[in-house]
Amino acid sequence: MSVYQQLLVREKQQNPIKVGIIGAGQMGFGLISQISRIPGMVVGGICDVNLENANRAKDFYRSQEKRAIDTIVSTDYRAIIQSQNVEVVVDATGVPEVGANISLEALRSKKHLVLLNVEVDITIGSVMNQLFTSAGLVYTGSAGDEPAAIVELYEFAKTMGLEVVVAGKGKNNPLIPTANPDTCAAEAKRKNMSAHMLAAFQDGTKTMAEMNLLSNAIGLIPDKVGMHGVEANLDNVADILNTKENGGVLEKTGVVDYVNGLAPGVFVIVKSELEPVDEELRYLLKVSENHGSHYTLYRPYHLASLETPVTIAKAVLNHDTSIHPLGAPISETVTVAKRDIKAGETLDGIGGYSVRGVLETHEDMKTNGHIPIGLISGKVVAKKDIREGQFLTEDDIELDPTTTVWKLRSLQDHLFSGGNVSEIIK
Repeated sequence: MSVYQQLLVREKQQNPIKVGIIGAGQMGFGLISQISRIPGMVVGGICDVNLENANRAKDFYRSQEKRAIDTIVSTDYRAIIQSQNVEVVVDATGVPEVGANISLEALRSKKHLVLLNVEVDITIGSVMNQLFTSAGLVYTGSAGDEPAAIVELYEFAKTMGLEVVVAGKGKNNPLIPTANPDTCAAEAKRKNMSAHMLAAFQDGTKTMAEMNLLSNAIGLIPDKVGMHGVEANLDNVADILNTKENGGVLEKTGVVDYVNGLAPGVFVIVKSELEPVDEELRYLLKVSENHGSHYTLYRPYHLASLETPVTIAKAVLNHDTSIHPLGAPISETVTVAKRDIKAGETLDGIGGYSVRGVLETHEDMKTNGHIPIGLISGKVVAKKDIREGQFLTEDDIELDPTTTVWKLRSLQDHLFSGGNVSEIIK
């Protein structure tokens, strides 16, 4: 039975899935609105630090919802997660420290967790996925975000027995490494979005984080630090994202990358060593005779939070995920200075004025002593002068060990490095 058919059964039984949504910004508001049209699913609770945002979302939802629903509103995420009105939680905040606290509370309250918070997932996803799984709960990223949309294509290809050469996404914004909320303010206002969110898109952090999440879920790694980010279109992307010996830019295949020119779509580049299969691909994809042996499978859209109900339903009805870490971290989004920073300065986090994220492998992060950008939370202070473009280490900055995300990251590091977990739990 399909997920939609299962939702129809829940609707007929008058037993809808009760969803609690933390964060009523652009993504959260869209999700809340959409649920009013979905059978077998209702909004049981809404939380936002801005009560006006939460009430606005509730009022719109109630104006559209034909069923009699008691939707509670709060500025306290714990009130929503603990409520009997809620059986599955959606984190739509995008803030690592907030996401860490939501994750812990959902775990303690025995609620499934759906993340529209890529930033926290790439920081502590490995440990949280293990803890939720051990508790018999679902921990999952969201359908509609590029990583999960790419996973759909990746698994589609792998299920057919094809080799995936590259998996990636189109970048929606030009890369501006020094972008900050001030430089983004006017455009953000026109687009009715947070300037901090737009800054995280423009400075590349969001793209790095999304490919980080994908890497951790399918095992492919970046070909180089920061990936290539080539200019390409559907006609030539398979040639450009090929190995150097075949006229492309890659040192190796089996990698994640992003492309300027394919937004808002996602893609996988595939091949087959079997001549009959290669001939069939060439015929079915209607490519020219001089086309190479690599083929692009492309989905031209991702619908962000509008697809999140698919993941909510899968989690509750089938105990299934849209995307989750394979195990230990495979890649990391590490911290790079956006500007010169003076000793004694306090650094802000993702989408701010101080730092941006760059993708590298987990092994490279450990070797270089680089810092995951999700740990730039709380009070983080520069120990010395830092140059623009510098990759930060703990020799450069003092992290804040009082934050929940720092504590959970420490637990993750111990858990997956063979350390004594009891030491960090004390």
